Amino acid sequence: MPRLTPSCRTGRPGNRSTADWQAADNGHYLHPFSDYKELHAEGARIQVRAEGIYMWDTQGNRIIDGLAGLGCVNIGYGRQELARVAAEQMSQLSFCQSFFRTSNQPAIELAEQLTQLAPAGLTHVFYASSGSEANETCFKLARRYWQLAGRPQKKIVIARANAYHGSTIATSSLSGLPDLYDSGGDMPIAGIARIGAPYWYLEGADLSPEEFGMRAAGWLEARILDLGADNVAAFFAEPIQGAGGAIIPPATYWPEIQRICTKYEVLLSVDEVVCGFGRTGHWFGSHRFGIQQPDLMAVAKGITSAYIPLSAALVSNRVAAVLIDRGGEFYHGFTHSGHPVACAVALENIRILREERIVEHVAAIEPHFAARVAALADHPLVGDVRSCGLFAGIQLVADKRARQMFDSSIRAGDRCSREALARGLALRSIGDTMALMPPLVITEEEIDTVFDITREALDATARQLERGTHGPR
Repeated sequence: MPRLTPSCRTGRPGNRSTADWQAADNGHYLHPFSDYKELHAEGARIQVRAEGIYMWDTQGNRIIDGLAGLGCVNIGYGRQELARVAAEQMSQLSFCQSFFRTSNQPAIELAEQLTQLAPAGLTHVFYASSGSEANETCFKLARRYWQLAGRPQKKIVIARANAYHGSTIATSSLSGLPDLYDSGGDMPIAGIARIGAPYWYLEGADLSPEEFGMRAAGWLEARILDLGADNVAAFFAEPIQGAGGAIIPPATYWPEIQRICTKYEVLLSVDEVVCGFGRTGHWFGSHRFGIQQPDLMAVAKGITSAYIPLSAALVSNRVAAVLIDRGGEFYHGFTHSGHPVACAVALENIRILREERIVEHVAAIEPHFAARVAALADHPLVGDVRSCGLFAGIQLVADKRARQMFDSSIRAGDRCSREALARGLALRSIGDTMALMPPLVITEEEIDTVFDITREALDATARQLERGTHGPR
């Protein structure tokens, strides 16, 4: 076997230039969710280390990670406790398959803790490695449940426009982002129905947010009645729609959704992949929005603060009891289901979240974060601002009064993201929505820096659009 070079072992650039790394990246690495022609023309930014909320690249630039990776590095970078726990677990039991009546202690202990933290009634855990796999598991469990319950005709799953639940064939089909369907696989698959997103700014401005929340929830009831309640297996939704544009529902929305699902015997599957583990100032978005009895819940990302891949589908006693009592093999699972190292890291991550009261920190700092978000509403490019916990969306518009969006060819959001990055802030563009979801350990002073840079990036974007230029590359 070839020996690893020092730069490979440490992640530091060594003697290779940024251009060398970019050439090697272009030559061999196919990135997720990328336009490869565009990426190869520009070259990737090569990140080499990170600590707290900051990242450094091969050119020595320090960048505030306003995205927490992908909404996942909840406790920040560089926590040696997690590295130490991973090494200890690797030395003791590096792998344990969960097939053939076999289990391991970290997986069992983590399942106990997850069911204690989650909304009441979620009593069992099925492990995977990514959010896509966790939602895929929930999808299969919903259909399996009704099959075993003697109602196999209940197969249709309802999801929302602008949703994102993953990139497998089934979860891409659940997602309401049409671009996902253009990547092959004949998506969406059969048995998926759709309702609108609870996007008050674009869909309900003639109503108060509370009135719109009830109207948007009513779309689910109407769809169930149209399809026939005896045919609908489940409703899948995120507490806050993340990749769909940081869409935060009105307070009236989720309690009414819960009532409708209960009334028509439709399983409620909540996607907590982004909102889980403190993002909203509560352990889960379900707690924040009053979702009291989900039947299924997908978690990932913040479960380990992304130090190692792990995800899980949390399953209600109602569903688990049928799986257990009726028996029959559930033909679903993964080599790394219940991986002992990943579960040990998750346990340590949860310990840190608890002992350092990081979830409480988010709740305490939220008013300052929300005030800085709200202050951007006066910017000429900003049509709407919204936030919840440490999650914010800043909607860029071509015309504030008319609520008119930019033509997609202008790529206003991408321009703003580039301007922010040039000033030392990673700011995500979701179309023309600028999303912020920093590590949960961010301080008030660091929040101020984030929003000072965001305003500078908005100003620079406005100047670009006036001149018709492209901005930094």
